[in-house]
Amino acid sequence: MKNSECTIYIMFKGRWLQKFRKEKDVWTLTSSNGTIRPCTAEQLLSHILPPLAGIKGKHVTVKVEPTKPKYSAGKNSATGEPLK
Repeated sequence: MKNSECTIYIMFKGRWLQKFRKEKDVWTLTSSNGTIRPCTAEQLLSHILPPLAGIKGKHVTVKVEPTKPKYSAGKNSATGEPLK
C-alpha cells in the first residue's frame, strides 16, 4: 500500500479529530471543522506519534483506512480506458 492509497485518522472516543491524506507530493491535514492545511511529513509524525505512544490518553487513537480507488470498475486503472 502506498501513502497516497490511505487516510490516517486521529480519533477521540470514536470521532475523528484530524485526517491526513497524501495527494501527489503534499500531505494535507483536515480538521474536524473542515479546515484543510498542507503539512510536512515531520508535522504528520509529530501529530501521530503521541497517540501511538499512549501519552495523549486512552481515548485518543490512530486509525488507517484505505481510500476508495478513483477509477470505476471495467476501466484500466493506468489509462482510464475501457477493458477489452
